[in-house]
Amino acid sequence: MARIAGLFGRVEPRATARAYLLGLLSGTERKNCWQPAEHAGRHRPGPMQRLLRTARWDTAAARDEVRRYVVDHLGTCDGVLIVDETGFLKKGRGSAGVQRQYTGTAGRIENSQVGVFLAYASSRGRALIDRRLYLPEHTWSKDAERRRRTGVPEDVVFATKPRLALQMITAALDAGVGTSWVTGDEAYGQDPGLRAGLEAREVSYVLAVSCATRVRINQGRTLIRADEAADRLPASAWQRQSAGSGAKGPRYYDWAWVQNGTDEHRHLLVRRNPTTSELAFYLCWSPRIVPLSELVRVAGIRWCIEECFQAAKGQVGLDHYQVRNWTAWHRHVTLAMFALAFLAVATDDARPTRPADPNRPARSGEPVDLTVPEIRRLIGALLSPPVTSLNALLHWSNWRRSHQASARRSHYRRRLAIPSST
Repeated sequence: MARIAGLFGRVEPRATARAYLLGLLSGTERKNCWQPAEHAGRHRPGPMQRLLRTARWDTAAARDEVRRYVVDHLGTCDGVLIVDETGFLKKGRGSAGVQRQYTGTAGRIENSQVGVFLAYASSRGRALIDRRLYLPEHTWSKDAERRRRTGVPEDVVFATKPRLALQMITAALDAGVGTSWVTGDEAYGQDPGLRAGLEAREVSYVLAVSCATRVRINQGRTLIRADEAADRLPASAWQRQSAGSGAKGPRYYDWAWVQNGTDEHRHLLVRRNPTTSELAFYLCWSPRIVPLSELVRVAGIRWCIEECFQAAKGQVGLDHYQVRNWTAWHRHVTLAMFALAFLAVATDDARPTRPADPNRPARSGEPVDLTVPEIRRLIGALLSPPVTSLNALLHWSNWRRSHQASARRSHYRRRLAIPSST
């Protein structure tokens, strides 16, 4: 809290922000202002709701502090920036940026919001360091009334997801984040503007692309599909290397690379699953000559942002919010990112000083290193308030049921006011 305390002009929102962060780190089932307020011993969630919606504090500066905090504690020379998106499933149409759209969270088209995120990953840990709420072009960017109702700033214009990713990467580089590599999935690798922007900043990349991507191999002039280029590779071109350690040990794949065009700094990287023979493809560029093992390392680290999403949603309530306003979304997500960063740093601090061998199985009776979920359980237990009194429990039960009754009456009035279609 000391890192962001100066962003609050008054003591009340500052204290509420601390209580909110403790609520995110607690073991409460839902982290949506109601239960964190009850956890903090408050009589109502109003102050926490005002913290997200109307209180005066600099959300962008808080985001910048998250980024500094992560780099200060987890930054290393092997750090990689990772871009990806995640969906937030919604029921109504009133939340900023919501519409029926594809989200990987559900694996299909659903009514949802989509956030584009930037993560930093190194040998010491990983955490989310930036976020952008995607605003669909036709249903939101040009609908002035919907924008006004949800508080979307006038200067926010439509930007594709790769464009949002490049904005976050540029901001991180301008802020002094030391990194040589960027990686992301097909949604970002297929965008030539993102690749050109990274090359202009001389930032290396390993970006996934589809099998239909056209490349030039053997310095040829003819463009061919990436999967066709993989079919032409001789057996000697494949090398089995680990893409990093997973939950079940090293993740071994067969890898091959081929120069893309006449530029020795550009390559097509191909990954083959040794069991299923499934192929994955990556476009790679670096201003310096790098070995295959370095490209494999960067390609394998992309999964870290999926781990960040899982931890952020499962441990600190990234998707537990019940807000519709543009500012409130960014404030909740920023505080959740800070809580996750705190857990990532605490996990790194708790690691033993002895060098770890990822290929050595644990000895009988030897525990694994502390993880983010376990650190969250310990922190939540240590910082939990005393057992709540019976009066407090009944007060919150009555408050919730009264609020639900009021919401029900509002819904009934709205439904009854709509003329029947028959």
